[in-house]
Amino acid sequence: MRSSNPVFSRRGFSRDNGGYAGFDAQHQQAGTNPYATNPYATDPMTGMPQAPARTNAMTMDDVVSRTGMTLGTLIVTATLSWVLLPVDPANLGKSYGIGIGAALVAFVLAMVQSFKRKPVPALILGYAALEGVFLGVISAATSTYLGAGVVIQAVMGTMCVFAAVLLAYKMGWIRVNRRFTGFVMAAALGFILLMVANSLFALFGGGDGLGFRSGGLGIVFGIVGVILGACFLAMDFKQVEDGVTYGAPREEAWLAAFGLTLTLVWIYLEMLRLFQILSGDD
Repeated sequence: MRSSNPVFSRRGFSRDNGGYAGFDAQHQQAGTNPYATNPYATDPMTGMPQAPARTNAMTMDDVVSRTGMTLGTLIVTATLSWVLLPVDPANLGKSYGIGIGAALVAFVLAMVQSFKRKPVPALILGYAALEGVFLGVISAATSTYLGAGVVIQAVMGTMCVFAAVLLAYKMGWIRVNRRFTGFVMAAALGFILLMVANSLFALFGGGDGLGFRSGGLGIVFGIVGVILGACFLAMDFKQVEDGVTYGAPREEAWLAAFGLTLTLVWIYLEMLRLFQILSGDD
């Protein structure tokens, strides 16, 4: 199964040249017996691997370590930008300009990585570093003008969503299949199109655009955004699980880290926007 993020579509753990077992369309067409096309999977009858284990196969520890490096880079640059880029009235415009510029370059790096056949750690870490600059600026501005509690709430909310989805996935309460993936992708596409339309109306018409990011409607769309992020987390967990199960090479752990980082950034931004609206209503 192929997993995707709200903005960027990522390759599954497979290669067109057949260099190793994956979970691409070949497995989807294999019916109920994926072992027929995956020599590294465990035989359901004997419980033993059908082929010698790959010495360079991806493990869960690889995913955890790469994700830690990626998120750690993002957190460090976010902290530095919070401290070094002042958001007082005299410097807010300059700091916002740097933050937006960093976000645009991060978007370009993410797009380049999403279209590459192999993960490039430099691109992934570069994305994390620049995205951290953007998050640090908007978080600092939110903390300064709305209160530090908003940022803390957004961080805690993101952590709670991650933990809840991980628990639900491990307990089998969430089953990521073709129908689930199709529904989430369709919902995410509609959500993104509405947000783009809202931004365009706000840009050319002024005010809050169509009102999707303010007031009661903004709260509803904020909740929908968080739910979509939770669904993409489940899809990321499925991608990681399948990669480990089907013997993906160790380098693919970087793609897993990239996907998880993208999703967590999405959830944090939706949480931050949601709590900004709620704070403004008080």
